[in-house]
This record gives sequence, structure tokens and C-alpha cells, in this order.
Amino acid sequence: MFSENKKTKSKPETSSNQNLIAQGTTVIGDLASDGDFRVDGTVEGSIKTPGKIVVGKSGIVKGTITGADAYFEGKFSGTLSLTGTLTLKSTAYIEGEVTLGKLAVEPGATFNVNCAMKGASKEMNQSERERTTKKQVEQTA
Repeated sequence: MFSENKKTKSKPETSSNQNLIAQGTTVIGDLASDGDFRVDGTVEGSIKTPGKIVVGKSGIVKGTITGADAYFEGKFSGTLSLTGTLTLKSTAYIEGEVTLGKLAVEPGATFNVNCAMKGASKEMNQSERERTTKKQVEQTA
């Protein structure tokens, strides 16, 4: 009787795992995970995840980051490629090549990069097409 209860009451599985690189830890090499990353130490190499990357105030990343969203309070140097939003707090220092969907920057952050916004070019092209169509309609009327 009691063993049946234990079988039916199972813990819900969590779909989001977080990987932590603690302060004082240095990782040299490539990291890949289906879960999120938080870096408070130093990473020299690449980080790849379909999730979120958080770099804390003491965090330093030198290399490549590929993911959905990123939140920076620390330092980054290299190539950053995001499908979502890059959020920079006032203590963030970013340099290198950046490709992203959206950008949020707090005053005081350092952002010395070559930047391409994927979503902006799609919206711009769509707006230009709409304006061209409107002009063509006005000219024919």
C-alpha cells in the first residue's frame, strides 16, 4: 500500500539546469550544455548553450559565446552570438564581435564591439517594403 504511493508521487523533472563556474575557478577549453551557464570565475575558450549565459561581476570570458540570451556584469572579450537579448549592467565590459537580436545597456557599461542586430535588419527590410508598396499605390492613384 505505501509503496504504491511512493511510485505515484514522483518529483517533477526540471527542464532547466544551471552550470556554475565559481569565483576563483579558471576553465581553459570549450564548454557545451543544454542548460544555462553562470560564470563568476574565468573561462578561456567557448561556451555553447541554447539557454542563457550570465557573467557575474567577477566573471571573465575570453573566447566565443553562443546562446539565446546573455546578462553581463563582468568582462567579455571575443565573439558573442545570441538569438535573443544581450543585457549589459553598468559594470559590464564587452569587446569584440557581437551578433544579437536585442540589446539593453545600462549607463556606465563599456561596449566596444562590431555589432549586428539580426531582428533589426528584418524589421528594417519589412518597413522599407511597406513604404515602397505605399508609394507605388499612391503613384497609381
